[in-house]
Amino acid sequence: MRTYSLPTKISALLFDMDGTLYTNPAYAQSQIDLPIKRLAVLQGKSFEQMQAEIAEFRAKFATSLGNVFLAFGVSIEESIRWREELYEPTKSLCHDSRLRETLIRLSTSRKLALVTNNPTLVAQKTLTALGVDDRIFSVIVGLDTCKVSKPHTAPFLKAVELLGVPCSECVSIGDRFDIDIAVPLSLGMGGIIVNGVEDVYSLP
Repeated sequence: MRTYSLPTKISALLFDMDGTLYTNPAYAQSQIDLPIKRLAVLQGKSFEQMQAEIAEFRAKFATSLGNVFLAFGVSIEESIRWREELYEPTKSLCHDSRLRETLIRLSTSRKLALVTNNPTLVAQKTLTALGVDDRIFSVIVGLDTCKVSKPHTAPFLKAVELLGVPCSECVSIGDRFDIDIAVPLSLGMGGIIVNGVEDVYSLP
């Protein structure tokens, strides 16, 4: 875990979801592979060829998968639909009572938001799979909320607006600096990089 510019007063925590609230490399990889397979079919290419092209693009431009697919001609609306159809977190994730207890403990003194590049529906399914009541989070901002992916400023600013607290009292928590932390820091928030859910357990 690494912290960045933590404010003296912390009123809200903005959590990333995938790779942050759970650690499951196989499921995380499937979220990359499944839409690539669909795109490969649409473009008449092999999965391996499509995978290589996307990997090359991501090596040049550190950005989210949604933004990568946008560059390959897949609209955000289509990305949302694909993810809702393809992702089944309940088949890969299981209840995590320790995570649930951690989030409940944090929510007693601070507002919690979930800011994810997956659609809200997938986020809700993921929380259900983890055994976490989505009411623990005051706000859920998904890809379908602002129609742009992190690291765009819009999802973070929307979460802050809905939380009703200033950026200067917020901390963004995620597993990728360029996607989850860099933009919040530029907005005046603090940041915490975690190496998976084990680090989240220690946040209180």
